[in-house]
Amino acid sequence: MRLQCFVTALCLGVGAMAGKYSREVNDPTQSGSDGQTVEFRIAKLNQVWEKAKRMQLSPVRQAELHSDLKIQEKDELQWKKIKMEGLDENGEKEAQLRRNFNVILAKYGMDGKRDMRPMESNSLKDHEVKDGEMFDDPKLDKLWNKAKSSGKFSNEELASLKREFQHHKDKIHEYNILMDTVSRTEEIHKNVISPMEGDTKEHVLQQKHTELKEKMRDLNHGFERLRKISHEGFSQDSEFREPRVIELWEAAKRANLSKDELESLKEELRHFETKVEKHSHYQEQLELSHQKLRHVESLGDKEHIKRNQEKYNTLAEKTREMGYKMKKHMQDLSNKISRQGLQHNEL
Repeated sequence: MRLQCFVTALCLGVGAMAGKYSREVNDPTQSGSDGQTVEFRIAKLNQVWEKAKRMQLSPVRQAELHSDLKIQEKDELQWKKIKMEGLDENGEKEAQLRRNFNVILAKYGMDGKRDMRPMESNSLKDHEVKDGEMFDDPKLDKLWNKAKSSGKFSNEELASLKREFQHHKDKIHEYNILMDTVSRTEEIHKNVISPMEGDTKEHVLQQKHTELKEKMRDLNHGFERLRKISHEGFSQDSEFREPRVIELWEAAKRANLSKDELESLKEELRHFETKVEKHSHYQEQLELSHQKLRHVESLGDKEHIKRNQEKYNTLAEKTREMGYKMKKHMQDLSNKISRQGLQHNEL
């Protein structure tokens, strides 16, 4: 009888797993709740996307979410192959994926919590922010106001510096999300009864604390760079303009790479910067297209609305595609810098 119960439970478990990873659930040709072809091959990502479409996210934020979900999808599908090959025995990659997914939910306000950390990176709305309170952080606001009134920067340089401040603000937001996730994990960890389960969660917790330390170190480096530029101005030999590219370049210089490796990476980062700038341009165009569409809708001309809706949809799709390619490229560059730095440290 006991054996029969075990077999029954096992069959149910396999059935559940088959349901989770079956073609019916994960096949992108299946239909979503609105009868349209679904966006992602993983059910939970489609659920997030469906929810996002019901929320009043700005077009740029929605496109950013789509890119983040595409990256998550790519990583999860790769992990499934690794899992089937019997790798990731300690669950390290799985824990990282779960953490990344939770960060996405929190980042876009879909984790069921009211986020008290404002997050809006749409530069077109900067005029709505009160003067002196642009970056939701007293240290950043004070530094920015000093730089802005210093007279050391041209309009173009001030625009570049503003992007760096905004990027740093976004990084603080991500750090706060991760710290909140760690706090919740620690709370769960206190209630663990099984010793084996306790060991697993202890491992996950250690990973999260390591990631927190790394992000805090990056934040400190980033703030120090902002402080230096704000006081001294941009140096004549500044290599890059885009904050994400600058961040990668600074990380590469700290990774103990050889002169030839740095030169090779610098060239690759120049190509990446062009990609980032092009994506930013499309984001601005998408926001403007959305504003125009809302205006046309208010006039009620159906033919005019249809034409503008088609233009907006095409632009939104292009922005999502470019966002995914840019984020994937950035992920690849980050991994490349980390691996090379580690190899040098081991030698």
